[in-house]
Amino acid sequence: MTVAVVGAGRLGTALARVLSEEGYGVEALVARTRASARRAAEAAGLKTLTLGVERLHELPAVGLLLITTPDDAVAATAARLAELSQASQVRGRVVLHTSGALSSRVLAPLGARGYGVGSMHPLAAVSGPDGAGSLRRAFYCVEGDARAVRLARRVVRDLGGRSFSVRAGDKALYHAAAVLAAGHTVALFDAAARLLAACGLPERRARAVLLPLLASTHANLTRRTPARALTGTFARADVETVRKHLDALRRTDVEGALEAYALLGRLSLGLAAESGANPAALEEIERLLDP
Repeated sequence: MTVAVVGAGRLGTALARVLSEEGYGVEALVARTRASARRAAEAAGLKTLTLGVERLHELPAVGLLLITTPDDAVAATAARLAELSQASQVRGRVVLHTSGALSSRVLAPLGARGYGVGSMHPLAAVSGPDGAGSLRRAFYCVEGDARAVRLARRVVRDLGGRSFSVRAGDKALYHAAAVLAAGHTVALFDAAARLLAACGLPERRARAVLLPLLASTHANLTRRTPARALTGTFARADVETVRKHLDALRRTDVEGALEAYALLGRLSLGLAAESGANPAALEEIERLLDP
């Protein structure tokens, strides 16, 4: 299977690398400038055609075209590729984008030209080409027309991953769930580390102290439901400890920490109730958390 990647950022570069390692022929990488595309190819360890976006017309005919641009550029990229497509080059070819929030509908101009169109979004945190390994054995959300979904599932299998599908109209909701679980967890971790830094720990030490706690929480979630995995103050419905937390957070200058504690605390109350915590104590905590 031959592949071209349009959008050689972190995800595009990592995908190019891991697909090449699995025997896919990565025929081209496209970035905003040719220099950026060359740097991406070097980072991925690939010797391949590198193009700036102004040279999309030079893309070779490949079996799979991956659009890995930022979300805001997917529609324009699809429209431009559709303008450049020749009917003789389209037969049997598939275009997949990797956006989590967009459905395959954004590729409609390419579908109208005869491409199979779909989306293939990895549920993996990729911060650079060295994170390509996280694309293996990951879950992928795939949707689109039948031809595109078949190929996307084949790619996922080749990477040792597992695929699932959601309705096209639910892609934004699906992606919001992914952001809550990943990106917002990072933001929450940063807030917690800054609170520890406010206690006098160096920032790097604060992160090191919290990482094993985060890892143990992850381990709990792999074995138990969220209600059973919940530990600590809210699981015990410890009213006085919540009161002390809130008093301390009101005195800190860590932006958003108090609001995050209160919001997530209200969500934790439901889990605590499900696991059998004292209802009267939970009601008192809920009153404490109200603005």
